[in-house]
Amino acid sequence: MQVNISTRHGHLSPASQETISEKVSKLTRLFERITGVEVTIDLEHTEKPEVELRVSAERTEDFVATDKSESLLAALDSTIHKMEQQLRKHKEKLKAHRGKGAPPTDAETNFES
Repeated sequence: MQVNISTRHGHLSPASQETISEKVSKLTRLFERITGVEVTIDLEHTEKPEVELRVSAERTEDFVATDKSESLLAALDSTIHKMEQQLRKHKEKLKAHRGKGAPPTDAETNFES
């Protein structure tokens, strides 16, 4: 999984980038088919930084979540929580889509009797 972190209107320290990368990499335990994650942090309003999270996965559209908060880590945690909800919902849809198999035919039910 590839993680890209970019910032607008400011810079992040390497320690902050490492923390963000570690938190985002935990999304793969929810959905194994994640191929890439893009984290965009907008520091235009320093009192309320905005975090946008875009997750690319195999055979599906990109998932997007954004949030603003009082601190960068609070906004990141909230955005990751939103993304986890989207990934869980998508995974449940995939599981529910699978059929239960063909119903047994009359010949099979008579044979078992």
